[in-house]
Amino acid sequence: MRFHRRSAIFLCLLCTFAPALRALSTPSISESVTTLPDAPEAEPAQNPTPSSQSAATTSPVVPQQTKRILWVIPNFRSVSADVKLPPTTTHQKFKIALQDSFDYSAFLEVGILAGIGQLQNSQPSFGDGAAGYGQYYWHGFVDNTDGNFMTEFIVPTLTREDPRYYTLGRGGIPHRTVYSVSRLFITRNNQGNPTPNFSEIVGNGAASSISSLYYPADQRGWTKIGQRWVLLVGIDGLSNLVKEFWPDVNAGLFHGKF
Repeated sequence: MRFHRRSAIFLCLLCTFAPALRALSTPSISESVTTLPDAPEAEPAQNPTPSSQSAATTSPVVPQQTKRILWVIPNFRSVSADVKLPPTTTHQKFKIALQDSFDYSAFLEVGILAGIGQLQNSQPSFGDGAAGYGQYYWHGFVDNTDGNFMTEFIVPTLTREDPRYYTLGRGGIPHRTVYSVSRLFITRNNQGNPTPNFSEIVGNGAASSISSLYYPADQRGWTKIGQRWVLLVGIDGLSNLVKEFWPDVNAGLFHGKF
C-alpha cells in the first residue's frame, strides 16, 4: 500500500539523519512541549547595552527550513524556528494544499512511491509493466491530493486552524522529538492559541474514507479504513520528525545546499 511505502521512505530518512542529529542538537530548554514556538516574546530594549549587543551577536543562528527536502519531498507548510507569521487565510490554506499536491516535487514523490509499490507487488490487481505502473501512479496521486486538501485546506478552514508545522529548532533531541510528535494532536488556531489538531485527525479520517471509493474491493470496509487512518496519522508523525530536524541536517551534512 502507498502508506507503507511512504512510511518506509521517512524511516530511511530518519535513519540517514540520525548520526548527525546528536552533534547538531542544541542544549535542552525548559519550555513545555505544548508551548508554541511562535509565541509572543518580550519587546527588546530600545537602547541595548554593549554587553547585550555582544550576547546577541554570539547567539547561534538557527538553520532555516527549505521548500523541499532533498529536492523531492514537498515542505511548503514548514515554518522555520523563531519565525512569527500572521494567521493563514482561506486562500493561503488552499495554496498550501495546492503546492503540496501539484508542485513538481509532488509528482516525483508519487512516481517514486508508485515504482516501489510495483516492485513490491503491493496491489497485484494493478498488474505489471507500464499499464500497471500507471495504476499505481494515479492511485498514489489521488491519495496524495485528497489527503493534502483534507488536512491542509478543507478541515483547517472549517475549524479555523493553522495547518503549518512550526519548527521548534532548539533543545535536545528528546525534547524536540516529543514536541514534533505532539503536533499531531496540538496545533494552533487562527488566533495563535493552542487547540486540538482536528485537521490532522479528522482530515486523515476523511481521506481514508474517500480512498475506499477507488481502491479494489479487498481494500474497502471499515477495518481497512481504520488501518489507513492510523497509518496516515503515524506517517505524519514521522514526517514531523523529518521536518523538525531537516534544517539541522541540511546545514550540518549538506552545508545548506538543499
